Parts: sequence; structure tokens; C-alpha cells
Amino acid sequence: MTPKDTIFMLAGPVKMHPRVLQAMTAPYVAHRGAGFTEVIGEIRDLSKYLFQTDKHVCVLSGSGTAGLDAAISNLFRKEDRILNLANGKFGERFHEISEVYAGSSLVESDWGKPFDLEEVEKALEDGDFKAVTICHNETSTGMTNQLEEVAGIARDHGALVVADAITSAGGLPFKPDEWGVDLAIVGSQKALAAPAGLAILYLSERAYENLHEDAPYYLNLKKHVDKIEQKSQTPWTPAIPLFLALRESLALIKEEGLENRLSRIRRMAEAARAAVGSLGLELFPDPAFASDTVTAIRYPPGIDDMDFRNTLREKYGVVVAGAQAHIKGKVFRIGTMGFCTMTDLLCTFSAVESLLRDMGVDIRKGSGTEVFADYI
Repeated sequence: MTPKDTIFMLAGPVKMHPRVLQAMTAPYVAHRGAGFTEVIGEIRDLSKYLFQTDKHVCVLSGSGTAGLDAAISNLFRKEDRILNLANGKFGERFHEISEVYAGSSLVESDWGKPFDLEEVEKALEDGDFKAVTICHNETSTGMTNQLEEVAGIARDHGALVVADAITSAGGLPFKPDEWGVDLAIVGSQKALAAPAGLAILYLSERAYENLHEDAPYYLNLKKHVDKIEQKSQTPWTPAIPLFLALRESLALIKEEGLENRLSRIRRMAEAARAAVGSLGLELFPDPAFASDTVTAIRYPPGIDDMDFRNTLREKYGVVVAGAQAHIKGKVFRIGTMGFCTMTDLLCTFSAVESLLRDMGVDIRKGSGTEVFADYI
């Protein structure tokens, strides 16, 4: 497998633009010098464009999970109560992190199914919760959760809203100011199509005012926010090549236009869902909540996950993702984020169709690609 010739369709990390890759090859610079200070200032301003906000932002050298950890550890203490919503692997992860730092309760839904909003409201009425956490786009199941509705309910009960937006911001409509989100975490390697290893955070005024002074040393969000706003800098040594790449990826979003980016990704997702139906396959999540950034597809009976994905990679040069936990081996996932193109998607479904036919699935020849004429 030659990486440059591979059709890379993971649900993150994702395919990166050549400009983003090139940015990481720049000679090292002094991270406290004027040149790199300008870079961080551009990242700050471009991040605010991404969130469509004039509120607070910061960037952590650490994965999206570091961002989740920072959010909870900076806002809450053991005496606080958090209501975690979970209907997939990453909602569950948010709950696990919350349990480390605070009192944590859980409202669950089956994987791939939306939350019962009446159950969420009842839980908030029955308990004194300081915050609600929710994974906006649950990558593990390929579904988008009801963040706007949940945020409205939480705000009505005076609770902070903390959102995992790791695979939504830059790929799905995400309006933290308008929806009343207080803190959101984005992963660099998902819809932003930058390298893995950075977390970009949005904070409302209310979230900023609730940050604890005795926060973790490295992941102290107040220090990160104050430093980027007042000095266009980071409190600690940043991951310089990753910051250079992030600036380029955010600049590409602005050049394309955020709404244009979202519309392009939406069209690819619609094409993917149409191809799934044309092949006679089924989406894993409730179709009404299917994500635009990752499509989760049930395997037909008799298909072995590892055999399918390994052959798809080795014979066709197409890389897709498997699944996790109790749905592992039952589902495969195709990402449609960032620099991914309709041509990539067309080639992917051509390969999926061909391989499934070879593996004995009764599929009419050409059914995996014929729908693309309506989308290209």
C-alpha cells in the first residue's frame, strides 16, 4: 500500500490537504518569537471564525480527549453533579472522565438511537446538576445528537452545557453562541483535516467565569485562554509543526467558506447514504439522525469485518474504519470530512460493491456507483 495512492476514508484522522502537510515541513522557529506569535494570533482569529463567535477560544497541545479532560477538570469539583448523556462510545468516555472529577449521573439511549428529551428534562428536574455533557456527533455510531435541543433544556434548568464537538465543528452546523453551549471541544484530526494532537476549545463567558483557579497545571484553561487573548501565545511550549498545520487547515476552511464547506460535506454524506440504499445495505443509526461526517453501515450476513477491511485496503487501496465495543465486527464506517472528495467516495463505494460481490453478497453490478450521477 502506497500512502499517497490510498483512498483514506477513516472517521478520523482524515485525509489532509497538501498545504497542511507542507506546513509541517517548515524549519523550526522560536515559539516565543514574533513570527510564531503571529501564527498563534491567526489561529485564534480563525478558530473564532470556525465557531462563528467573538467569545473565548484556546488551543491545547493534546488530543481531543485531553480537551475533554481539561473541560471537566477546570469546571468541576467532587461536590458538583454532572448529567452525562451517552448513546455511543464517546458519550460514555465523557461520562468516565466526569466520574474522575465530580459526581456523575448518566442518561443513556441505545447506540444509534436519539435521546429521549423528556427523560433528559426529568433528570434535570429531579437532580441539582451543575452541567450537562453531550457528544454532538457520535462517531462510533455515525449519528448526530440533539445538541441544540438538549442545550435549551439544560439552560432552562441553569446547567452549563459542555459539548464534545470533536467531529462536528467544521463538518456540521454548530452554533455554540446561538444554541447556548458553554464549552466545546474540537479535535484537529477530524473535520478540520489537520494532524492529530491538538484540541481547540470554545468557552462562553459563563464557562470562563466558572473556571477554577486551582485547575490542573498543564491543562489550566484560564492560563491558555488568557495567554492566547492577551499575548497571542500559549502558556507552555506548543507542538510547533502541528500549530503550523492547524493554521493552514483553518485558513483553507475560511477560503472555502464555512457554509460552502458544510454544504459540500452534506452532499457527500447524502451520496453515501444513497449508495448504501442502492447496495441494499442498512445504516446503523436511526436514519433521521445519520451524521454527515461519518456513515456507519451494517454488514450483510456472513461478512467478516477484518477480512473485508483488510482486503479492501490491500486489493483496492481503500481504508475504512471498523466499529467499537459491542458493535465491533457488525459495522464499518466511512468518513466524509475535511479534504475528502466526491471522487474519493465514488471510488470507495465502487470498491465496496466489488468486494461484497466477490464475497458472495447478491448485489446488482453498478448499484454502488449509479446514484453518484445525481450528486457529482
